[in-house]
Amino acid sequence: MKILVTVKEVAEVEDEFEIDGLDIDSRYLDYDLNEWDDYAVEEAVRISEESDDVEVVTVTIGPERSEETIRMALAKGADRALRIWDDDVEAAEFLDVRTKAEILSTVVEEEDPDLVLTGVQSGDDAYGGTGVALAERVGYEWAAVVNSLDLDETAHVHRELEGGIEELTDVELPAVLTIQTGINEPRYASLRGIRQAQRKELDVKGLSDLGFDAGVLETPVDRTSMYEPESESDATIWEGSADETANELATFLREKGVVEG
Repeated sequence: MKILVTVKEVAEVEDEFEIDGLDIDSRYLDYDLNEWDDYAVEEAVRISEESDDVEVVTVTIGPERSEETIRMALAKGADRALRIWDDDVEAAEFLDVRTKAEILSTVVEEEDPDLVLTGVQSGDDAYGGTGVALAERVGYEWAAVVNSLDLDETAHVHRELEGGIEELTDVELPAVLTIQTGINEPRYASLRGIRQAQRKELDVKGLSDLGFDAGVLETPVDRTSMYEPESESDATIWEGSADETANELATFLREKGVVEG
């Protein structure tokens, strides 16, 4: 069995930041593996540990900087990794769901996995649609927001629905499953795993290697502005000693009818 896991390096923003044009200034960004993808990697590795005949492959669309993040997935137990990037992708303003799904579909066709795992969404764009769009593109069965998985010749899944409802269903392989946080407890990469990851295969391909040209990056979506929304909260702040602020808080709560006088 082969499991393909799509992973993404995402930017985490400091509490205080500045906006530069249509992006947050890079000085205020730190990069890490997307939280949802971390759970997808862990789920794939756990399946591989239960059988000797499972290969886990990760794929990401990302710059050279993201190789450190990819190596962490390898350190946690993935067997090999593929990174997609070239000058055309770097020059693109951003990649929408359709573009990502089209690029990744070629990887799925080449790797021919039995199971594709993706995170439910990414912590930056939070589109939440790439996994399902990918399944539609390659013609795989799919299930979204999976929070429990038992696998044999069929994927037996629990998935979250709206209103706190949970669905139990079977999905025939090959399939794409989008993995929810909480399905497992992602492991920390051991020192031994980190050293081994440096020797594992990491293949880099450009769009031309996958049969595309820059036209695949064209999108009808335009990003027109970037701004920090104004806070609408009505906060009251008191300054002074504990006794002074306690009295002010008590008066405030009585005026609001929270406590009786």
